[in-house]
Parts: sequence; structure tokens; C-alpha cells
Amino acid sequence: MHTPHTLITCIVNKGTAEEVMDAARAAGATGGTILPARGTGKEEDVRFFGYPLVPEKDMLLVLVGAGLTGKVLEAIKEVPSLKEPGSGIAFCVDVERFMTFGDPETL
Repeated sequence: MHTPHTLITCIVNKGTAEEVMDAARAAGATGGTILPARGTGKEEDVRFFGYPLVPEKDMLLVLVGAGLTGKVLEAIKEVPSLKEPGSGIAFCVDVERFMTFGDPETL
């Protein structure tokens, strides 16, 4: 099933989401939302995906047209601070529908 939009979610070490958003914008994304986040795990979970857990995170949510998904992900992958192993993860979710709120004529 083809969906017209994709939600790209990036979970990165605290302080790097702005740099990631800059790369996404350069690739055609128009904006995003940065949320402070904190990773959790059991004490015996010393490593996650083969890398140490760093609890303080930023979560970046970017909604793009499906045709831009690959271009934006590739741009994000090239962010220098993400070259370090364990510096983050990105995943995509197809978005079938969305809506905005408020009357644009009153803004």
C-alpha cells in the first residue's frame, strides 16, 4: 500500500538533534519537532544493539513526503556527530493520513 507521507523518527544523543534537523532541511524537509527523551533499560542491559546505553536523548520527529524519505535519511546518516558508534537510531513509519489544526486564514 502506498502512503503519501513518512514520519522519520531519530533518537540521538542529547544536543545533536538540531544538527540532524539541519541536515534533514538541507535534504528537503520543512521542519520537525524535537523532544527531550530518556532511554531506559534493566541494570543487566549493559549494551543495546552492541553499544553502551546513554540515557539522555533527543527525539526528532520529521514528517516528509514519501518521495523524500530516502534523501532525508541519507542526509541524516552523513551528520558528523552520528558517525560515532551508538550515537543514535532512525526509523520510519508510513503515515496514511494527517491533519493540521487551526484556520490558516486567522494566523
